[in-house]
Parts: sequence; structure tokens; C-alpha cells
Amino acid sequence: MIYNCDLPCSFFLSLLSVLGSSVVFIQQPHDLVVVAGQPVTLPCSITGYHGTVLWVKDGLALGVNRDMSGYPRYDVIGDHSKGEYHLLIQRTELTDDGSFECQAIQAATRSRPARLTVLVPPDDPVIIGAPVVSLRAGDSLNLTCHAENAKPAASIIWIRNGEVLNGAAYTKTLLRDGRRESTVSTLHISSSNIETGQQITCRASNKAAPNGKEATVTIDIQHFPLVNLSVEPQPVLEGNLVKFHCAAKANPPVTHYRWAKGGNMITDATGDTYEVLVDHSFFTEPVSCEVTNALGSTNISRNVDVYFGPRLAAEPQSLQVDRGSDAVFSCAWIGNPSLTIVWMKRGHGVVLSNENTLTLKGVRQEDAGKYVCRAVVPRVGVGEKEVMLTVNGPPSISSTQTQQALYGEKGQIKCFIRSTPPPDRIAWSWKETVLESGTSGRYTVETVSTEDGVISTLTMSNIVPADFQTIYNCTAWNSFGSDTEIIRLKEQGNNQFTPGSVFSSGSLRLAVIIGVAVGAFLALIVLIGTLGAFCCARLDRNTEATRTPLTLSGQDCKDLIF
Repeated sequence: MIYNCDLPCSFFLSLLSVLGSSVVFIQQPHDLVVVAGQPVTLPCSITGYHGTVLWVKDGLALGVNRDMSGYPRYDVIGDHSKGEYHLLIQRTELTDDGSFECQAIQAATRSRPARLTVLVPPDDPVIIGAPVVSLRAGDSLNLTCHAENAKPAASIIWIRNGEVLNGAAYTKTLLRDGRRESTVSTLHISSSNIETGQQITCRASNKAAPNGKEATVTIDIQHFPLVNLSVEPQPVLEGNLVKFHCAAKANPPVTHYRWAKGGNMITDATGDTYEVLVDHSFFTEPVSCEVTNALGSTNISRNVDVYFGPRLAAEPQSLQVDRGSDAVFSCAWIGNPSLTIVWMKRGHGVVLSNENTLTLKGVRQEDAGKYVCRAVVPRVGVGEKEVMLTVNGPPSISSTQTQQALYGEKGQIKCFIRSTPPPDRIAWSWKETVLESGTSGRYTVETVSTEDGVISTLTMSNIVPADFQTIYNCTAWNSFGSDTEIIRLKEQGNNQFTPGSVFSSGSLRLAVIIGVAVGAFLALIVLIGTLGAFCCARLDRNTEATRTPLTLSGQDCKDLIF
């Protein structure tokens, strides 16, 4: 069945004879939201159809064509010759809330269902106890506001001095009609947050009343002491005398005063004035005066505008970062009046930052070192704090490229390595030899760590001329890379010569070699001469020795000698 209604069978038979051509909905009803009391139109236009049109709500027929006699607020409007059967609802009520369809009976077709949602604004909100709520100072305040008969349920907010008060509790109750709801909101305000004469507003709103409806209550309080705390003189330099005066109005009258600084009670101050020599702590630790009457107490505090030099509030920390990353130092000072912060690298005159934070972008290894955070309070004082920046990167070798040694003596060449992190490996290489540690032949490698870096020493037990012609490589590695330094060995001058000696170390060596050669030659001549004389003497001697005579002739002896 397309609809749910009772009509005579003869009527249906007559309707079936009026089937027309193809039926198309040009306009169909769609979901609508309307506020109760306002009119609303649900559209329905059908082309190619001249039969009966029926409007259905929640499955029940409302009437045929223009006949809506059972619903005096309903009317079907539009030009029927054009297939227009729009449903007009005057002064919508909550009972109109539901699902509507437009049906073409003979064509056995219907429109899509459309949901009509009827919104109902809340009744005017009511605050219990309004328009004036009286309470004694020190008592907390509980306010309750009702917003009844709303669809959807009303939202309630509390407003004081133009600001929304948070922390209210809410309850919602569904009414018997199953559509409307009532909302109750309860607001609790502590005694320290209430003043006499204040007005607090309850505003109830929903989609039907977006601007809301309001009710207001005025608070009447028998008050605690009203206190004003003055400080003279201000500003004042650290170490000078300051007078505090606590002026109070109270009903009932004041019974006593109590003074405190930074939360600690001042026992030697009992009246409405307090005098003291101030230091820097009065700038950050307020002095408070508490005034009491029969209803309770009021506490008020003030800081003193004390001028004092810089004091460190947040100490900067040294950093160790990788090369290419950012290094961020933070340094916080307090001082009064306003201080100036300067970041500089120790030993350099360039100002790097005037902020609490120093950021070094993409640090290099040469950025490593000590940095100073200095604070200056003009005409009052100066303070500074030093931090260290360590940059992780490849090793950096700094050594003398030409080092000296004595020929024939033990010699050393040294390689100084700066590396963060420390080097994983250090090696010496020359010719076809590589030595990292220990001893190999005449060579020994030793490595010593110092505060500034690592020293690797290559020791040669006996310097030979070839050592002065050799190129030595010192190489260090860590996880970030490596560095290499080429070192040559130079013969050290003889310290026994005077500064004015005409011989250089090379000419001295040549003279020594020539002297040794000449001496050896002369010694050889003497030896040969002695041997020749001995041979000749034996030839002239007539001996009858039984051993075999020498076979040398006199000429042979002369040839031997000469």
C-alpha cells in the first residue's frame, strides 16, 4: 500500500482509469527545520500527472488534493494544472514534527520522505531566589536556574561582568510528550570570588532561541574588610627603608592586622604599618597584609619596586652537539630595572644575541669554545655566566709540519689531535710502513691523552740520513671522519758550534767524512810499508831454517812497497 487510509473501492477503481503518461517529481519535499509558530511549506510538483495527490504524515493520510479539512492549519497550494501540490502549514506546532510524503495515487509512486523538525524555544529562565540573593561575607553562593519546555533542551550559561563563569552542573529531564525537555543548572561560587552588588545572569538558549533568554540576580553581601595596601617610596634602591600602610574599611570593625612576606609571617609587625630595609627578595616575594573583622579576613599583597643588580634565575648549561646541527643556550637573569642580556664568545668582541636564548645554526668545529651570558642593569650592576660548547666532528690535527732531530741520536715527531668524540684510531705511515702503536724495528708509537686533545709520538731509536728524506703521515679517525697531517724531519744543527761558525751542518758532515777517509788511507800506507820492509829483511838473511823459503824476489818486495 502507498498510503494508509480507508476510501470506497469505487473511488479507487475510478482512479485506476486515469493513469497517465510517465510521472516525474519535479519538486519533492525535503528535510526542514522550523521554529514553533512559524509557517512552513513542503514542496511537491509532479509533471505528466493529472490524478489524485495525497499527503501522508508518519504513514497517515492527511487529505486528498486540496481537501485538508481535518487539519485547519494545513493547506495545499500551487497551480494544479502545472502539477503543483505544495503543503503549507500555518503556525507550526510541536505536533507537526514528523515525516511527510507526497504520493501520486494512480501512478503508484511517492516522493522521498522529508523530515519536518519543529523546534521549541525554552520558557523564560527562572533563578531561584531572584531578583536579590543575600548572604554573609565568607559564605559560598549556590545559584539554580530553570529553563523549561524546550526542544531541543536548552543550554544554560552563567555570565558575570560580561564573562562566562565555568564549573556549573547541569541536569536535563524529558517531558511526558517525549519531545520537550527541561534543563536545570546549578552554579557554585566560592566566597573569595563574590562581591556585593554583583549581578549574575542565567542565559538559556537553543536552536529555536539562539540569542537566548535571560534572568538576572543581584548579590547582596555583608562584607569582609576592604583593604588598600600602599608602599612608599617606590622605586627604591636595594638596602633603603620602605614603609607599608594597610588601610581598611570593614563592617563590623577591624579586630587585628597580620603581616607576611613570601608567605612567612612577620612577627614584629602588628599594626596597620610596617617599615623595613628592603633587599632584592622584596621584588619577587610580595608583602601581604591580612585584615580581620567579625565576619572574617581579607588579605592583600604588594611587591616592592626594588632596584638591584642581575641575579641568575636559570643557569645556562654547557652543550655537546654534532657538527652541522644547531646549538641552543638558555640563560635567564632577573634584575630591576630592566636588564640587558649579551651573549658573546670568550675572546671575541662580537655580540651574538641580546635574548635569553642564543641559537647557533649549523655549528662548525671552530665554533667550539667558551660562551658568556652577561646581564647588565644600567647604573646598578653586572653579572655573567660562562658555558662550554663542544662540537662533535672529524678529528683536527695541528702539528708543526717540519720537526728536528740529531743525526745518530734518538728522534721524535709529534702529532697533536683535537677530536670530539675522541679518535677511534691514530696511525703513522711512511714509505710502506703503517704503525698505530707499539714498536716496529727502530720505530715506536706512543699516544697520550691531555685535557685539550691527544698527542701521538713517533720515536726513532737511531736517526739515519734516510730519515731526513722520508715523508711521515699522521692520520686520525673517529665516527665523523678523519684528518691527516704530513710531517718532515729536519736535521738539527750541532750545538757545539758558535753562532758565527762558517760551517753549516752539511759542510761539517762533509769535513768529518773527508777527515776519516784521509786518516784511513794514511794508516793503510803505513801498514803496507811495514809489511814490505819485513819481507825484504828476511830475503837478505842467510838462514838455514828447515822450513821452505819465501818465493818473493827483491823486485817483488819493491813492487809490494811501491
